[in-house]
Amino acid sequence: MPVASKLEEVVNIPEGITVNMAKREITVSGPNGVIKRVLRDRRISIQNDNNTLTLYTKYPTKKEQALLGTYLSHINNMIKGAQEDFTYKLRIIYSHFPVKVRVEKDRLVIENFIGESKPRKAKIIGNTKINIQGDLITVSSNNIEDAGQTAANIETATKIKKVDSRVFQDGIYIIEKTGKPLR
Repeated sequence: MPVASKLEEVVNIPEGITVNMAKREITVSGPNGVIKRVLRDRRISIQNDNNTLTLYTKYPTKKEQALLGTYLSHINNMIKGAQEDFTYKLRIIYSHFPVKVRVEKDRLVIENFIGESKPRKAKIIGNTKINIQGDLITVSSNNIEDAGQTAANIETATKIKKVDSRVFQDGIYIIEKTGKPLR
């Protein structure tokens, strides 16, 4: 089967967003901040016109097609992040021991989790903001990867090992992502 000679995708840049390219580094700036990312792979070429970005590959194989889709998603997330924050909501669930949560520098400290005397800690990635109100934790950032990784770090820090998860359901769990409740 012959391979197509060229595959390209076009990203329209909305008003109020500026995209700059220096070698392989893309900088997207908007009302919500600046996001930078290095897209290293040379098989994908990126061309910046007035209001559009064109991503293309000359001889697309399956790997190049997948890589083109990945780069397209990264750029779309950067544009969305320059306009508004990505938010994750987490709920603190406990049955016997009340859990205390606080922010210390670049860590979230979880105290008295299942009665443990040593606090558990979760790393906060990048410029992620954390808001704690009662049993609800809101994680937000203009970078989707920073917000998602911080929420995953918090969820992982309260994982209980070597017990039945149907019985011991204590923990901190992601309940909503950027306005979309989980089922």
